[in-house]
Amino acid sequence: MFMIEELFEKALHIKEPWYIKEIRFDENEKKLEIKINFKPGATFHYESEKEGIRGDYKAYDTIEKRWRHLNFFEHECYLICRTPRIKTEDNKVRLINPPWAGINGGFTMLFEALLIELASNMPVHKVALLSNVSDYKIWEMLDKYIDKARESEDYSDIDTIGIDETSKSKNHDYISLFVDLKKRRTIFIAEGKGSQTVKEFSEDLQAHNGDAKQIKDISCDMSPAFIKGVNERFPNAQITFDKFHIMKILNDAVDKVRKEEVKEYEILKKTKYIFLKNRENLTKKQKAKLEELSISKLNLKTLKAYHIRENFQEIYKAESEEEFEYLLQRWYFWATHSRIKPIIDAAKTIKNHWDGVINWKKSLLTNAVLEGLNSVIQAIKARARGFSTFKNLKIMAYLATGKLNFQVINPNYVRY
Repeated sequence: MFMIEELFEKALHIKEPWYIKEIRFDENEKKLEIKINFKPGATFHYESEKEGIRGDYKAYDTIEKRWRHLNFFEHECYLICRTPRIKTEDNKVRLINPPWAGINGGFTMLFEALLIELASNMPVHKVALLSNVSDYKIWEMLDKYIDKARESEDYSDIDTIGIDETSKSKNHDYISLFVDLKKRRTIFIAEGKGSQTVKEFSEDLQAHNGDAKQIKDISCDMSPAFIKGVNERFPNAQITFDKFHIMKILNDAVDKVRKEEVKEYEILKKTKYIFLKNRENLTKKQKAKLEELSISKLNLKTLKAYHIRENFQEIYKAESEEEFEYLLQRWYFWATHSRIKPIIDAAKTIKNHWDGVINWKKSLLTNAVLEGLNSVIQAIKARARGFSTFKNLKIMAYLATGKLNFQVINPNYVRY
């Protein structure tokens, strides 16, 4: 029959030379403390490639260390260990980390795995309240895991990239996401949205066995800063301007027309989203309103702008590159002769980025992956009611969209 200490040793996977010396349970404080020691004469392996040290050593002295572990039912559990220090050939004293110790001082591996899983599904502040651990310690731990997981990343096979931006808070403090479009994951996050972010990404790519020359396709919006950065840093990359971003330009143009015309025609009031949606996504009420506007005989410029926008979307159904460019040229002529300034301006913006628009038919790149990841980040921001720092937003963005392999650091972590 097992003694209680032996049962806990098996449950905690504690093996020689470690053993449980004592178990203390405080019902009033709702706390379980498990005291751990090591057998006399035990040796401990220490290895550091950076320091050029490797070997087995006996304890030089000991210090008491404490780790928060998974709760024992509703009771907080702590492992308290007489932890050995060793003296190596260079006459320096070094601490031996027991096998249960996490990378953040004071947590066990299992407890860290739990915190990562919780933080992946709820705001850090709620995780802090649930676990009775400070927000600061959780952020610190997550930051360490992300840094260590990214150290082992290999980008040698990446050749197709998507670039997008999102704001830390409403309309300001942007971050730029660099996404592996084939593996559908964020591989780099930079503060800001200028050409400097592309430079930072190219350097990070190289630091992870990647090569700027092997990047053949990049999908992004028409930001001059992104275009400048790509042209400077990725000499072999073809830029594709995604349909989503072009449609945003056209939607903005249609909405400008509506805003100007609503001053003259009250019938256009409260119709903004009718003209921003695709026809098939309109509600019954919105379809009825659009029909009412169509038969009003008012010759509305907003309706004409809306039809030009709809016609542009049809171009993407072309079956060949030649047909795509031919339809685009016809559309451009129609738009620039529409006598509707916002539409003419939008068409000229497209003309100024003609090659990147045409490249879509060649690369067939879509920013749907980017938009999906961006929406995940927006949901996290909403759930947490925003982030006070770029660092915290970056941590959560990597955690939610980076598909990082934390098992390299912590074998107890299971990625679902």
